[in-house]
Amino acid sequence: MNSEHPAARGPERPQAREPEHPEERGVPVGRRLFLGTVGLGALGVLAAPTLQRGMESFLAGASDKDPTGLTGLLPNGGGFRYYSVASSVPHKDATDYRLTVDGLVDRPASYSLADLEALPQTRLVQDVQCVTGWRVPATPFEGVRLSAILDAAGVRSTAGAIRFTCFDGVYTESLTLEQARRPDVLVAHRMQDKAVAHSHGGPVRLYVAPMYFYKSAKWLSGITVTEKVRPGYWEERGYDVDAWVGRSNGRDDEPTS
Repeated sequence: MNSEHPAARGPERPQAREPEHPEERGVPVGRRLFLGTVGLGALGVLAAPTLQRGMESFLAGASDKDPTGLTGLLPNGGGFRYYSVASSVPHKDATDYRLTVDGLVDRPASYSLADLEALPQTRLVQDVQCVTGWRVPATPFEGVRLSAILDAAGVRSTAGAIRFTCFDGVYTESLTLEQARRPDVLVAHRMQDKAVAHSHGGPVRLYVAPMYFYKSAKWLSGITVTEKVRPGYWEERGYDVDAWVGRSNGRDDEPTS
């Protein structure tokens, strides 16, 4: 996932399937293989405290250079357990980043990072919640409300959903048009009061505050307005399309704020 380590909660956990035709810019990483590899590595680190201390400085610098996000699952991961479903992800910055808006709109657009930064900004501070149960409390995100971008594009009357694509070449997500217009859904370029790092999906990612974190697509590159919801990467592998915190994926606990 693009999102930070999504997994299902409940009596039966959906299993990821490898796609038949990997995308051009990345080969999806199977969750079972990925988690098994990381699990063995984490056990080794925990079994050797001296090695762990020696690795901390290395991991601190390595996490932003690791396109898969594997280092985020090891000690010194900063509270997030993140990774990519692609084997490699290109780096983009202010010189080459573009966000396209198309589909059922009257005014298709292409935004640079500077364009997004020049628009009215919104700052949200809420918990980040994963369906596996880990949570990072009071996490600040800043960016442009998705509703403002949709209004600027002129959404047509036949539209009912939004499809998001990412420059890792693999990950996708979706929202209904009503969900996308919520004031707590951002096209974010700042996270934890600094620019969104590559390992966190920078320079621009989606942030859907009231839903589990797999809905907050990393490395956002495309916003396409469609008639109907098309399930995203994890939904195609069994996860809930509507991922409200505390009320989906087999969970019925109270959502965190």
